[in-house]
Amino acid sequence: MRPLLIAPSILAADFARLGEEVRAIDEAGADLIHIDVMDGHFVPNISFGTPVMYGVRGLTKKPFDVHLMIAPADPYLESFARAGADIITVHAEAGPHLDRTLQAIRAMGKKAGVSLNPATPPSVLKHVLDRLDLILVMSVNPGFGGQSFIPAMLEKIAEIRGIVGGRNIDIEVDGGVSQHNAGDIVRAGANVLVAGSAIFKAKDYAAEIKAIRAAATSVMA
Repeated sequence: MRPLLIAPSILAADFARLGEEVRAIDEAGADLIHIDVMDGHFVPNISFGTPVMYGVRGLTKKPFDVHLMIAPADPYLESFARAGADIITVHAEAGPHLDRTLQAIRAMGKKAGVSLNPATPPSVLKHVLDRLDLILVMSVNPGFGGQSFIPAMLEKIAEIRGIVGGRNIDIEVDGGVSQHNAGDIVRAGANVLVAGSAIFKAKDYAAEIKAIRAAATSVMA
């Protein structure tokens, strides 16, 4: 079983206090800092880009898990790498040359991830598995925070777990993750949990991260 990692998404943070929020989730026990980048084109909303990443990179040593919900992604990979990304995840649906994009990410010394929208079949992973460090399963339709988890994604996670087999690839889930479904998600085969609203709407970030971790580890053999 791969290590369980909790990745709070700063998309749900208080942007007026973003630096404080990043420090807070670091101290509260986050394993990764999940950064959702939206372009208003591939997804309906616009979030933030490299200047914001530069601004908060020095506030934590935790890895930056950067999820690019943008199209095209290739022209911006280098700037996100320079801004401090440790993992760069692109959408399989965002461009025609996924293999080349993943090669480019790894050539920059970063971990490469691919994300799948809810309706995208796992079969798109078949020919790029050897380029991957992470697979991100969207358990909501991307572009908005605060959505409810789509239950059918549990079956999809399990299918991807079977495809990955013994490879050194993390399976991450993003969308509607909380202490109430973390166990089911991990049981299906995921080991990286992105939580935005569940953490940032809680009064005690550390207690919420601990609760998510407890619910997830309770089903890990």
